[in-house]
Amino acid sequence: MWKQLWNLFYLLGRTPWDTEVTPPELIEVVERGQIPPGRALDIGCGTGTNAIYLAQHSFEAVGVDIAYLAIWRARYKAWREETPVKFYTGDVLKLGMKRGLIIPVPVDFVLDIGCLHSLIEKQLYSYTEMLWRVLRIGGFYMLYAWGPRELHGRSIGLSPDKIRATLGNSLHNQWIREGEEGGAPSYWYLFERLS
Repeated sequence: MWKQLWNLFYLLGRTPWDTEVTPPELIEVVERGQIPPGRALDIGCGTGTNAIYLAQHSFEAVGVDIAYLAIWRARYKAWREETPVKFYTGDVLKLGMKRGLIIPVPVDFVLDIGCLHSLIEKQLYSYTEMLWRVLRIGGFYMLYAWGPRELHGRSIGLSPDKIRATLGNSLHNQWIREGEEGGAPSYWYLFERLS
């Protein structure tokens, strides 16, 4: 059901989250060398803007999204910009599993702009397990997540305390930046995997 819903959003052009602009927070950590080039995974990559940006800055980039229409557009953008990025349609919760989508692992950098905060409570453990399967020790994880809010009658978003509880102690929080989106708090996080 979720796969069809996300594809419908892309088909109808109702994708306000897919701005086609690389966020300044990502640009900052890449261009200041805080995250050295290596293998990068963009979770919920949409039409590939950020994976393409990473590839253009010497990363071996892979993007994954549940919406095949988004992936089709991402592949076209990468081809048009002559940028080598691999894009796959798949369930990010199954990355790195024998029956899941096969991607080159481990990776040095995982980027999630808006995937984690859209999951339901029972999926959070699967997300964390996926993160441990794909991110190498010493690797970096950058997350953009909404704070708690109501959207179409459904509670979504995660507080910083809930993010820390979900991810556990193996990730060292290098920094957090608070902002606002849609009249509610939002957060950028940068973590390093310690163990």
